[in-house]
Amino acid sequence: MNVPALKTRACGAIDAASAQLLELSLRIHGHPEVAFEEAQASAWLVEFLRGHGFDATLGVGSLPTAFRAVAGGGSPAVAILAEYDALPGIGHGCGHNIIATAAAGAGIGVAAALGELPGTVQVIGTPAEEVYGGKAIMIREGAFDGIDAAIMTHPGTRDAVFVKALACAELTVEYHGREAHAAAQPERGVNALEALIIAYNAINSLRQHMRTSARIHGIITDGGKAPNIVPGYAAASFLVRAEDDAYLAQLKQMVAHCFEAGAAATGARLELRWNINEYAAMNTNGAIARAHRANLAAVGRDVPETQGPQGMGSTDMGNVSRIMPAIHPLLAIAPSDVNSHSPQFAEYAASESGKKAVIDGAKALAMTAIDILADSDLRAGMREEFESPKATATGVA
Repeated sequence: MNVPALKTRACGAIDAASAQLLELSLRIHGHPEVAFEEAQASAWLVEFLRGHGFDATLGVGSLPTAFRAVAGGGSPAVAILAEYDALPGIGHGCGHNIIATAAAGAGIGVAAALGELPGTVQVIGTPAEEVYGGKAIMIREGAFDGIDAAIMTHPGTRDAVFVKALACAELTVEYHGREAHAAAQPERGVNALEALIIAYNAINSLRQHMRTSARIHGIITDGGKAPNIVPGYAAASFLVRAEDDAYLAQLKQMVAHCFEAGAAATGARLELRWNINEYAAMNTNGAIARAHRANLAAVGRDVPETQGPQGMGSTDMGNVSRIMPAIHPLLAIAPSDVNSHSPQFAEYAASESGKKAVIDGAKALAMTAIDILADSDLRAGMREEFESPKATATGVA
């Protein structure tokens, strides 16, 4: 099997479809859809993949905006994951239009080489990555059964292959008090907003005692109706993050105590709900990551073997990395001083550097998928590392 020739063929197929891929990326960017509402993006991606010979199904399990597109058959099987949800009020400030179209492009690249490769390539559309953990739902429903490895790429401010991501839990908080006239009868009220503010301040105090890599952040989503009414209801949404799953569990208890303190101090009734779709810390598979580094070099992106400290977000790809070997590399589209999840980053997601990331990402992912399908030693190595008790969320076994 001539793997270099197969990679050349895959890259040629991606080049031939580059105009379509870039138009699709910009179309998704120009029509942002938030979590679970990605009807247009998912339909457009399915249409594109069907047009390139994939057997594609829109709707996977309970998620109508998820999809699966399959080429080839049998084992081994590699999945290339697409994300396409946007951020509320910002649009594609995380660049998911790039993730989606790079995945689709990679899929058609691998499909072009399948005549001489064993196995199957699947492009799997995973909705609601932002906050709601669509992949966690898909894992529970068996959407990743029978797959040997999962790969994707994500835009950022630098190129990287060993990427950390924090475990994350989402929390919805409600306080129920009692309304009263704020001037005439304040003593008859139970101030739900005061309960929330007490909890907010308690969390601020907690931060000095947390591990430096942990994060707690949130917003007040309802703080009352009018200044002359004692707020009888208040609500908030919070995210709690930690570098490993065990410390996340500890931190959740500490945060819960802060909210309980607000209720105890004011007499308001507390409702506290944790989202069952928690994000696991990312466990980057070193064997696949090293292959991907070589493939990024082949498209002109040289990623150093060691990299300095990085800010960490969270991703439900971490959940996938707990059930199979997986990678979540980064492709630079913006300078390091541009904030992700910002309007400025959204602009870069439609820029020339964003377009370049679509094609570079598609080619590097396609070549890495070919390595996985073609190289039994790589598959054995990735599996051995995945099953090693020494494997950690840092991505190093």
